[in-house]
Amino acid sequence: MTITIEELFDTGLERYKAGESPETLIPVFKEVCDRSPKASSAWICLAWLYLLDNKAKLAYTAANKAVKLNPQDPQARINLALAMLETGQKGLREHIDFAQQLIFVNKEWEEEVKNSIEDGLTRKPDWQSLAKVKKWLFEE
Repeated sequence: MTITIEELFDTGLERYKAGESPETLIPVFKEVCDRSPKASSAWICLAWLYLLDNKAKLAYTAANKAVKLNPQDPQARINLALAMLETGQKGLREHIDFAQQLIFVNKEWEEEVKNSIEDGLTRKPDWQSLAKVKKWLFEE
């Protein structure tokens, strides 16, 4: 019996929520992305895991793909901005501004983004790029 992409994705997400390390989950989400290259949510998760695992260049590639697939997803934009910040690239402000606009019009997204940021800072307390992005999104 083969596992569907949806089952693999859901299982990976459950394992993440249970506290499993990004290092062990990256191969799971890479497989989802390989098997379903147009699944923006899988690319968003993969980028986030790379960011947590200090692999900013790989995160940039995954986040860029996620934004191309779904430009209206605030988390995709935030991941891309984080990867750009961590790799010293310019142009991340447009992604922050766009994410801000998206969460301003959708309170559900705002809650999701806040939860995601808190999760990131819990898993990686010294994550300065994320602290900056949080400040830009919610304190300006």
